Amino acid sequence: MALNLSTFRTRSLTAAVFVIVMLTGLLWNPWSFFVLFSVIHFGCWIEYQKIQVLINKDYADISPWHRYSVMIGGWCLMLYCANGDFRIGALALKTIGWWGCLAFLFLLVAGEIIQYRTLNMRNIGVSALGLLYISVSLALLTWLRTVFYGSPLPFADRVPVLMIIGSIWINDTMAYIVGSLIGKTPLSAISPKKTWEGTLGGIVLAIGVMGLIGRSLDNVSGWSVFSPGHWMAIAAIAAIAGTFGDLLESKLKRMAGIKDSGRIMPGHGGFLDRFDSLLVATPFAFLYLVMIIG
Repeated sequence: MALNLSTFRTRSLTAAVFVIVMLTGLLWNPWSFFVLFSVIHFGCWIEYQKIQVLINKDYADISPWHRYSVMIGGWCLMLYCANGDFRIGALALKTIGWWGCLAFLFLLVAGEIIQYRTLNMRNIGVSALGLLYISVSLALLTWLRTVFYGSPLPFADRVPVLMIIGSIWINDTMAYIVGSLIGKTPLSAISPKKTWEGTLGGIVLAIGVMGLIGRSLDNVSGWSVFSPGHWMAIAAIAAIAGTFGDLLESKLKRMAGIKDSGRIMPGHGGFLDRFDSLLVATPFAFLYLVMIIG
């Protein structure tokens, strides 16, 4: 796959703007993280539902109660996974999230029964998969972003999500460059442009770069939360799982007969196109980090 300089410039410019927005949301404070990933959550859900309508025509007939309750219920799951110290007035976000989940998931079922006098279990299953794919993943990321809130290490609450997202960014960029320069062997029929050379190059370089970052921060006050070995382990997990996430979304798009999930980012597509790797990588990285945190 030859390196297309015009495409690369478009992707690079868009990526630069994307990185600025993402880093602002990730690093500023937990509330900026909530705002940023709330937008991402709803953006992913809108695209997911559009894709599912193209795959399964019956899904177009879900009630408005179903359509919006599942999105908001999933968002409430993100609130539920926030650190209990985050509050709006005297009310903890965790409490709002718990009752919101129950209320909106009840409305989902009740709305279907009221409008259609029955439950289409296939459509319920499609929405349940969306909750698992999008909402649970972003809820776990919310837990990781807020679990160290109040730590004496001033940047400790930012490190876990930066490890995951940084690993995915480096893997995606290096896989694209390496694959464009020397890629010859197709990785999968699902995504013909991906090559084994690019995939392996991206994974190896992500592990190496993240290990160097971890080592450089190992003695920096406020950032020394995990050893370089843990940075490298997260890079391996995120890069490998993220590649499967990319292939999963490519499969969904192929089933739907579309090239991109949306058009919010020139050269990068929509929300799912940009966050497909993160959605699959986060649960695996979460399990590893929880074992470390104890």
